[in-house]
Amino acid sequence: MKFISIALALAAAALGRGENTVKLVSQDSVDRTVHFTGNPGMPAIETVTVRGHQNVTVDMPHGWIGNWFAVSRGAAVAPGMLGEVAFNSWGGVTFFDVSAIVNAHDHVGVKKMWPAASRKPSSGCDAFPCAFAYYLPDDVQTQATRETDLICTLGGGGDARNAAPVVDAATALVFPREFVTGRGLPVQI
Repeated sequence: MKFISIALALAAAALGRGENTVKLVSQDSVDRTVHFTGNPGMPAIETVTVRGHQNVTVDMPHGWIGNWFAVSRGAAVAPGMLGEVAFNSWGGVTFFDVSAIVNAHDHVGVKKMWPAASRKPSSGCDAFPCAFAYYLPDDVQTQATRETDLICTLGGGGDARNAAPVVDAATALVFPREFVTGRGLPVQI
């Protein structure tokens, strides 16, 4: 009987975790609210609060395409630096990037993203501006991974425990922005 109870508890725990996740990591003492916007037809994802120096993991639906931005406590709600993702896209690949197209002056919101297990490739910057974020719609900065768990840092300061590896521009595979917006053409990877 105990075995069945344990098995049911493990099954329930597995069902409770999303197929895809984004772990939001605060790198400073500022509390932030993170707002999610899905592409048309995508399920809504609830706004979350990330306390200073804390982490929040958000479950994301299969195939979810959209973006998020962070607003510091007390600031007006306005899109800033965006984390963008297309989970489980063509060939099962997840495309992601950090975009400064909407508001390149937001240097305290979304900073950097990378796959949780491999820790590379990464998109975004520890300090803006940098060469690893989108500034113009035709920039080629979208990254790709087969992983479905991403890490996204928020705010300043940086924390060595969460630091992403430096991007090696010579070996990084980057894609046009259409891949993270769900409008990319299939290509052999």
